[in-house]
Amino acid sequence: MARHVVAAVDQLPPGTRKFLEIDGRPIAVFNVKGEYFGLMNRCPHQGAALCEGPLIGLAQSSEPGEIEYTKLGEIIRCPWHGWEFDIRTGQSYCDPRRFRVKAYPAHVEPGGNVMKGPYVAETISVMVESDYVVVEL
Repeated sequence: MARHVVAAVDQLPPGTRKFLEIDGRPIAVFNVKGEYFGLMNRCPHQGAALCEGPLIGLAQSSEPGEIEYTKLGEIIRCPWHGWEFDIRTGQSYCDPRRFRVKAYPAHVEPGGNVMKGPYVAETISVMVESDYVVVEL
């Protein structure tokens, strides 16, 4: 699996997401309370830009009249038809046996591990003599 640098940690604070295209695939990367998750930005239902929908939570009930709101900011709702998916796993809450969004692992690595150096650029000496530019190769 190829690794792709998405952003510096300070460019993706908690509660935000970043949209990008990697190898022709629309991807969204989310920061949920310091944890990072990647999802395909395409709803499997009808192809909407899924990750442009709102981040919500999950309403659960253990008995009638009792509702608990969990997974705050971890469920993405499709902006077209309201289908809901867990951003940690890509699992559908509308039809879990048939639909899932491709999830991609995302994590933080120290900059030195990602951007190894030193980098050496090709240089060419240039001098200006009596209104002429001379390039020395």
